[in-house]
Amino acid sequence: MKKGFRVGIGYDIHRLEENRDLIIGGVKIPYEKGLLGHSDADVLTHAIIDALLGAVALPDIGTLFPDTDPKYKDADSIELLKEVYSRIKSKGYIINNLDTNIIAQAPKMMPFIPEIKKVLASALKITEEDISVKAKTKEHLDSVGEKLAIESQAVVLLTLIE
Repeated sequence: MKKGFRVGIGYDIHRLEENRDLIIGGVKIPYEKGLLGHSDADVLTHAIIDALLGAVALPDIGTLFPDTDPKYKDADSIELLKEVYSRIKSKGYIINNLDTNIIAQAPKMMPFIPEIKKVLASALKITEEDISVKAKTKEHLDSVGEKLAIESQAVVLLTLIE
């Protein structure tokens, strides 16, 4: 039975490596390292995708876009996000609002948040006011705090439109 609202939560983490571009929320961020992954390793977009999928109880990102499939090698995660949101809309839901965290010791994410919001809003066909992107650090604790990785969290509220 469909319900008026559905909530989903997403999480992702990727290791930082040399000779990779750093893509966060569809934005290329200048930095000496990038995130390691089969696709472009866009940790924020991956967390959003999993939040969307979880809200409607669909399989997770790794199931839909497996890293064993060469088709997804270096895939643009924004394109994957568009595909996933199309599936969500086909079930009769739209995004009410999206709340996210980017957790990185370095580089500083704050200067890139306006562009990230613009890219995400364009991809999802929602307003920037419906998207929150916050930057956090780990206060030099764990792999993120030691600048070995970047992680992200996302929570989405979907509204039934049927």
